[in-house]
Amino acid sequence: MKSIVLREIKSFFGSPVGYLVIALFLLINGLFLWLFEGDYNILNSGFADMTPFFTLSPWILLFLIPAVTMRSFSDEKRQGTLELLLTKPLSIWEIATGKFLGALFLIVIAIVPTFLYVYVISSLGFPEGNIDMGSTIGSYFGLLFLISGYTAIGIFTSTLSENQIVAFIIAVFLCFVFYFGFDGLATLFNEWSTSITVFGMQDHFKSMSRGVLDTRDILYFVSLTLLFLSFTVYNLTSFKA
Repeated sequence: MKSIVLREIKSFFGSPVGYLVIALFLLINGLFLWLFEGDYNILNSGFADMTPFFTLSPWILLFLIPAVTMRSFSDEKRQGTLELLLTKPLSIWEIATGKFLGALFLIVIAIVPTFLYVYVISSLGFPEGNIDMGSTIGSYFGLLFLISGYTAIGIFTSTLSENQIVAFIIAVFLCFVFYFGFDGLATLFNEWSTSITVFGMQDHFKSMSRGVLDTRDILYFVSLTLLFLSFTVYNLTSFKA
């Protein structure tokens, strides 16, 4: 599996893809958080916290992660190398997990420079250091789990078609449904809203953003990730057969 992970990382950083993803994520966040006027501008919010970043990032990643993962298996199918990959002395679970970890690593690398935002906001606070670190750390953990869920969905959709654009569109749709769809559905059925929102990522992400790492939230994201990795393995097994 290690060879698959390294192969994916080299593939990302051996082409402009990896650098472009990191640059776009930081650029879009930077423009909205520090330059553009609006609800996401930290300097105009009057509060020394990272809430605008953690509100905006899931929506940016909803498009960015599918763009990273769409080629994972679609490209292998298109080039005819998937059969060769499946003949390697690795289980299908190891291949799927290797692809998943490679894409996950790239997105995590894009998140790391945003730690600078925490330092800047803390320095600008009055008094200096007036920032809720518990909430910030919890939000970063929540974002990491959210990224994991998005990535698993993207890896799965890349097995559905050899057309990368098709894989991208399906991934964006599924990520949108699991992040916002259930919350939107809950507004239509107020009497069952609590039961419906529990199936969405947003509810669990917001829960972790409060600074409390509830095992129910962690279990949700782990289960969602494993579910879509299982779907990926099933599709690859069907292809191999």
